[in-house]
Amino acid sequence: MSRFTLHALALGVATATFSLSAHSATNVNWWHAMGGQLGEILEQMTEDFNASQEDYRVTPSYRGNYTETMTGAIAAFRAGEQPHILQVFEVGTGTMMNAAGAVYPVYQLMEEHGRAFDREDFLPAVVGYYTDANGNLLSFPFNSSTPIMYYNRDVFEEAGLDPEQPPQTWEEMAEYATQMTEAGAARCGFTSSWPSWVMLENFSAMHNLPLGTLENGFGGLETELNFNNEHVARHWDNLKAWQEEGLYRWGGPGPGDDALPMFYSGDCAIFFGSSASRADIAANADFEVGFGMLPYYADVDGAPQNSIIGGATLWALQGHSDEEYEAVAAFFEYLSQPEVQAEWHQKTGYLPITQAAWDLSAEQGYYDENPGADTSIKQMTLNEPTENSKGLRFGNFVQIRDIISEEMEAVMSGRKDGQKASDDAVRRGNNLLRDFEAANQ
Repeated sequence: MSRFTLHALALGVATATFSLSAHSATNVNWWHAMGGQLGEILEQMTEDFNASQEDYRVTPSYRGNYTETMTGAIAAFRAGEQPHILQVFEVGTGTMMNAAGAVYPVYQLMEEHGRAFDREDFLPAVVGYYTDANGNLLSFPFNSSTPIMYYNRDVFEEAGLDPEQPPQTWEEMAEYATQMTEAGAARCGFTSSWPSWVMLENFSAMHNLPLGTLENGFGGLETELNFNNEHVARHWDNLKAWQEEGLYRWGGPGPGDDALPMFYSGDCAIFFGSSASRADIAANADFEVGFGMLPYYADVDGAPQNSIIGGATLWALQGHSDEEYEAVAAFFEYLSQPEVQAEWHQKTGYLPITQAAWDLSAEQGYYDENPGADTSIKQMTLNEPTENSKGLRFGNFVQIRDIISEEMEAVMSGRKDGQKASDDAVRRGNNLLRDFEAANQ
């Protein structure tokens, strides 16, 4: 029986009592983008908070995927019907930071309501993504992930490969994929979800290559994309060549929804996807799953550097009463507790966003009992983040990521080579950056 279930049983009486007095509690609306199993875990976590005290009640509401949730919240804000808390994915950070008058910065919220909150408690690789130029944390880190390698250990064994030794470089990846396909152990070597996130954004971070000027956008709205370098072009061309050789399969644009089914079916032996997919993959794969870090090219100086995060944070929105913000601050303080964070990390595969949650998970023996569960943490903390590997902060990046995906697909279909596609992605993306700059000056 899971600990969340045990919590629910242990707090059953409290919950029943609380429901009778819920009308007098201060209610907070939380719009989120987590469906399925993650949504169920999120809702149980919220109910645990509600049952732990009688003053506040948080009501979570699933609003579709990240893009739909953010778009809906913008429309709701214009109508004066915005929620108190909004879950926004990492590529929406630049947009939220420049939404003047819409955001109640979390550092200010917690300080003004006397709640414990120290940015030093959070992992540097996480907290740096969501701070302003003065180091103030603007949103509450909640679900942070990074892409990792998942592989079919059964296929490795059938092909004569050591299942304890996943490929570390892209050169090795090609060799492994060739051996597995030639042995008939798998129809393809590898596939990937989220092509922009994995094969450009994290590829660049792992090789300490810039995505744009001004510290990947952290330095201001005048930033320009400049990822159209020889290494990105070579990698995209290699993906195309590997596809023609049957070593790689394109998982589709955007989120790459075709990739994971190819891994589950055994067609592709290796899958690149979010560390937050770990729980689902462990539950749904009918083969032994191994875990590894993202590969790198051995001839690129400084590689491997470190990966960058995905996932989302929680933003407090303006337009509500002080009493309601007191409830928001209390909820954020609850979510910061090591026990809550460790449980969330262990059940979902998201990073333990605080050092205390990481330490507690280790003390509980979680990593010993679940080999590979710390892969994402090790990859994120390989080296101190640089200007190129601390993340990105570009306006309109939701749309820019779609452009990148479109240009990558043009390479996979043979309509462009890697250099032409990356050049076009930079040109089209910079047009959107200038639009964003003009709208926010």
